[in-house]
Amino acid sequence: MYIDTHTHFNSEEFSENLPLFIANAKDAGVDKMIIVGWDVESSERAVKIANQYSFLYAAVGFHPENLNGLAEDAFAQIKKIASDQKVVAIGEIGLDYYWTKDEDARAKQRKYFIRQIKIANELNKPIIVHSRDASEDTFEIINEYRPTKNGVMHCYSGSPEMALNYVKLGMFISLAGPVTFKNARVPKDVAAIVPLKSLLIETDCPYLAPHPFRGKLNESKYLPYIAEVIAEIKNIDVEDIAEWTTRNAERLFGI
Repeated sequence: MYIDTHTHFNSEEFSENLPLFIANAKDAGVDKMIIVGWDVESSERAVKIANQYSFLYAAVGFHPENLNGLAEDAFAQIKKIASDQKVVAIGEIGLDYYWTKDEDARAKQRKYFIRQIKIANELNKPIIVHSRDASEDTFEIINEYRPTKNGVMHCYSGSPEMALNYVKLGMFISLAGPVTFKNARVPKDVAAIVPLKSLLIETDCPYLAPHPFRGKLNESKYLPYIAEVIAEIKNIDVEDIAEWTTRNAERLFGI
């Protein structure tokens, strides 16, 4: 049994054949999946889909690249959507400095990241964190504004040392397709060093398909490929990865 802790089944890429993609995942042993929003519309769509299947769940929030023109009432909308029984986390939220070079825009990302952590704490839910090229600021915010129900560093791309710092805060580290890439040394180092009790896995589909499907549409059914590579790195049975990551996801998200 596997749990895909980060999917975007609410994306346009899955809209026409969603039942097939979900069935493919179940056939591959992926028994539960979390659909993650990035704005109000995608969050509403995530909740709608999750309510159609007993084994699907949702996360709602504003991605750092979806903050432009955000109205004040948008946060009230997210809180309302998050009241649905299928919503298990606030996310994906965080910082992304890859394209954002302007300091005012980065400051806005930090402000709204903190605000959404506070919403998660009000609602007693964990957070799902996106961080790209913003490692230090992301850590500083999580360290200062502690998520009371903890959370997960989604598709973690930082250093092994920083991963252990997050673990000390009670955060989980989630690995995705990049850990399978032949030239991806850092994700493999992270996989080796993160303790099993702090590890999650995800596909982030439709993005970042694992080897040997790199460059193709990613699906939740590819999650076992990620688990197999991590098992090889840790020199343990893949069943151990499945057991630990499933147990961790169930504990973090209450599913």
